[in-house]
Amino acid sequence: MPEENRSTVTEFILSGFPGLQPKYQGLAASVLFLVYFLTLIGNVTVIFLFATDRRLHKPMYYIILNLSACDILFSTTTLPKIIAKYWFQSGTISFTACFVQMYFVHYLASVNSCVLFLMALDRYLAICHSLRYSLILKNSTILILSITAWVVPKAGALMLVIRAYPLPYCASNIINHCYCDHIGITTLACTDRAAYSVPALVYAMVILLGPLAFIIFSYCCIITAVLKVTNIQSRLKTLSTCSTQLIIILLYYVPRCFVYLASNVGITFSADIRIVIIMLYSLLPPMINPLIYCLRAKDMRESLQKRIKRKTIPQKAQVSSITD
Repeated sequence: MPEENRSTVTEFILSGFPGLQPKYQGLAASVLFLVYFLTLIGNVTVIFLFATDRRLHKPMYYIILNLSACDILFSTTTLPKIIAKYWFQSGTISFTACFVQMYFVHYLASVNSCVLFLMALDRYLAICHSLRYSLILKNSTILILSITAWVVPKAGALMLVIRAYPLPYCASNIINHCYCDHIGITTLACTDRAAYSVPALVYAMVILLGPLAFIIFSYCCIITAVLKVTNIQSRLKTLSTCSTQLIIILLYYVPRCFVYLASNVGITFSADIRIVIIMLYSLLPPMINPLIYCLRAKDMRESLQKRIKRKTIPQKAQVSSITD
């Protein structure tokens, strides 16, 4: 390789939040650790309830199980390194490790998008084709679709890494982000980025807007079907079965679409604001989603209440036996 094309960067530095003053770095690390801790506790609880309660072995909860697993993996991929930066001043990441992180960031985001597609499909079939729902969407079908949602995105994420890894990185090694992603890395390359950014943008739009197009279509069909129901109570009951998934879908897509549209209509953000927005829509949904499941999904809420009662009743019995 010619000398001018050889990469001289051996490690990258994550800037985190560029404008964050040193006296607030400990607080930032504590908040990020709390987010990570609550994300793990909430999603592990969902997985535990699913594993121990056979009533949850239904298509909808299989999909939620996939989302919980994806949320745990995404948070584990992104948060520990930025927490270490602010707690232990360890903001450097090796060249290869950065690309490994980039792969999992884009791969898991793609899996998340596919799982939300399955959520919309589940509600669409349950409401618009209710008589055939149990025949079409069996547990075995969901298993096949879930495996597909985890396997298909591998190729696109791998393509991003394979094309970006050999680029010459001979200038700054500071990534203006809290984790390694395609834009953050390739902007540091000493070459024309257009040939690499355009395919990456197309991939992102396909994986983001493809499922979103079906989600919009499915909920249009759902609303049309609900409006045909004459009984108001039945309408509300039908809509309530969609509310959990609709909230989750909105949390995922609305901020992403806002950032994309804002950048295309000329609205600019400072580096700190941009990173804060990205961190909010990347890390808050994995933390909030389990709370939404347990409060809004009837079977999961009842399963959680039953587990809590099992623990509190023996404790009360033990206390009463001691006092007697």
